[in-house]
Amino acid sequence: MNQDNIRESEWREALRVSISAKERAAIRRVEMPQLSADYRVTCNEEVNCGLTEEQAVTESRRCLDCPDPQCVQGCPVSVNIPGFIKNIERGDFLEAAAVLKDTSALPAVCGRVCPQEKQCESRCIYNKMKKQPVAIGYLERFAADFEREYHKHNPIDIQKPIGNGIKVAVAGSGPAGLSFAGDMVKKGYDVTVYEALHEIGGVLKYGIPEFRLPNSVVEAEIDGLRALGVKFVKNCIIGKTLSYDDLRAEGYKGIFVASGAGLPRFMGIPGENHVGVMSSNEYLTRINLMGAGLPGEDTPVLKGVRVAVIGGGNTAMDSVRTARRQGAEVAMIVYRRSEDEMPARVEEVHHAKEEGVRFMTLYNPVEYLADDKGRVCAMRVQRMELGEPDASGRRSPVPVEGAVEEIPVDLVIVSVGVSPNPLIPNAISDLNVSRRGTIVVDEETMRSSLPDLYAGGDIVRGGATVILAMGDGRKAAAAMAQQLSSL
Repeated sequence: MNQDNIRESEWREALRVSISAKERAAIRRVEMPQLSADYRVTCNEEVNCGLTEEQAVTESRRCLDCPDPQCVQGCPVSVNIPGFIKNIERGDFLEAAAVLKDTSALPAVCGRVCPQEKQCESRCIYNKMKKQPVAIGYLERFAADFEREYHKHNPIDIQKPIGNGIKVAVAGSGPAGLSFAGDMVKKGYDVTVYEALHEIGGVLKYGIPEFRLPNSVVEAEIDGLRALGVKFVKNCIIGKTLSYDDLRAEGYKGIFVASGAGLPRFMGIPGENHVGVMSSNEYLTRINLMGAGLPGEDTPVLKGVRVAVIGGGNTAMDSVRTARRQGAEVAMIVYRRSEDEMPARVEEVHHAKEEGVRFMTLYNPVEYLADDKGRVCAMRVQRMELGEPDASGRRSPVPVEGAVEEIPVDLVIVSVGVSPNPLIPNAISDLNVSRRGTIVVDEETMRSSLPDLYAGGDIVRGGATVILAMGDGRKAAAAMAQQLSSL
């Protein structure tokens, strides 16, 4: 027996030994293995490497199996967190994945990009004990990845649900649309997802870089939905290619709108029309979805030696870390508040710093300057300080009088938020739309002012997380199925 087999037998034997809560609490939280910063900025490989089986089992043993697990309450899709973790502890990794898939259509995605520290892990009882919470996200990723790799070598025939013959349509193949489709197909509905772009996945494909969420992972999740019977149609724009009336005429009894928030916002300051000032949406879409910068790809993208990314969210981190991989010698985050107010995940900020990103917090751009060819060459930034809290509870930034600096840059990526895609709201009469351009829905059912049209994700929220969008999809699926079953 080799050394690896001896070690495996030892920790598997340890599974059979019950341990006390005190012993569980004494186990240190596992650290996720990752690529070195020097190497990963030279490529697009995934930064986090995933847990080994031994690491996953060790971490799962930290779970105290609370009688009232608040972690589940913190999950927008209500994953049975203790259930899947206890299966990992028992070494039954495939059953752990099955528990995840009972409620989540995209567990391998959620394990990578969901802000667990603000949701499930924030409710972990260890927080009250001043200890690090159970690494729920790491364990979710482990179980989903284990199942995917296992079935590559041990393929199975997936049993399709018994169909009820009722057709439903989904506009958009992002996380809200995929979550809705997964729940509805399991309930027996004939589901077709329409995607405006040439790739399925929505923001999971065009908005999140492969070093954080590999396309192969997204494709595997989508293939799982295909195997259940979900149909996908690419290059079809609901509201243009097909209208709401067209869908109804084709026999769809329910429509779920998950068209996202792909309209970028700018700040309205002088110089935003200069060459070299672009939105994070355009920058990431060109690179993530259209292969800009890769050998043999024709999609152009501007590169810079000194790149400034304006904003402090996850998209800003994705953009600035992408710029480093595109060859930027100086890549900086410019954010008008302090790092404590930054909405990006702590892990993403940490990884950006490791990769050499500079953080200019408490600065706000007020003007972009161009050279004689019209290309941005510098930005003027206003020094800020924190004043009183705003409506969100964060302290509002206020200018420091006279404190304006000029900083050389040759590429600016603006990542200060997005607005809802206006196409569907503008194309459907009698649809109740808010002043922000979001579709107005009942919060309990996600049903719009039209009886057969439901909506969720960023087209309702105006910009949120993957897991919140998925929660909307699940809620809409439950409500629509109840409505259709009563017809």
